[in-house]
Amino acid sequence: MAAPERSQLITLIHEFADAARVETLRHFRQSGLTADNKSADGFDPVTIADRAVEQLIRDRLAQMRPDDGITGEEFAPVPTRSGLTWVIDPIDGTRSFLSGSPCWGVLIAVADQSGPFLGVIDQPYIGERFLGGLGMAEATGPQGAAALHCRATPDLRDAILFSTFPEIGTDDECRAFQRVSTACRLTRYGMDCYAYALLALGQIDLVIEAGLNVYDIAAPIAVIEAAGGIVTNWQGGAVGPGGQALAAANPDIHAQAMALLNA
Repeated sequence: MAAPERSQLITLIHEFADAARVETLRHFRQSGLTADNKSADGFDPVTIADRAVEQLIRDRLAQMRPDDGITGEEFAPVPTRSGLTWVIDPIDGTRSFLSGSPCWGVLIAVADQSGPFLGVIDQPYIGERFLGGLGMAEATGPQGAAALHCRATPDLRDAILFSTFPEIGTDDECRAFQRVSTACRLTRYGMDCYAYALLALGQIDLVIEAGLNVYDIAAPIAVIEAAGGIVTNWQGGAVGPGGQALAAANPDIHAQAMALLNA
């Protein structure tokens, strides 16, 4: 990729994340915030903030890069004519957003035919941003800037594992997850995309989830891989359009977790 395009993509992904901070914080913890339910058999909330953030990014892309594709959670996909696609989850963790918890984030990624190669996980309320790809792997926040680098924990017995929900998927998926959880030192829940950011920051070792969509995992893939980690499905292949995800800090932890998931 030519240097000017690299520079434009990095500039734009920061610009989009900045704009998303402003828009999400206009609604976060405000009285009267409500949500529509997108699910017929559960609770899959969407708020005015979700839709507004994705729309503003789409509008800016239509001006700046009209040939790029768009895949987002809230609106119909736009096919690519350039070979690049922006993957947007305007608020990953809408349940947390709706509850007033700061454990949600804005996910933006750029992907080509090989997958996501640039991504950002942004937490507007805390003011933290995790950027990975195109030779960059950095975190910025209240404590300043820091390089992203995954941990080298060699043994699952010393590992910290995260997942958003304890009821991770099907009964078989729950049993597989519990095999890994039992083998780990510590398991915690409920962090949404922030868990992936903690893995890239070198604070934890594993994130295991199921039932994901592409917009849930594209940005975390780019950020974690830039930090030296690994993200695959539970069988070691590409996560692809979503589904199961096994994010690990290093090859040793990844192999041990995958063996238990498939035991």
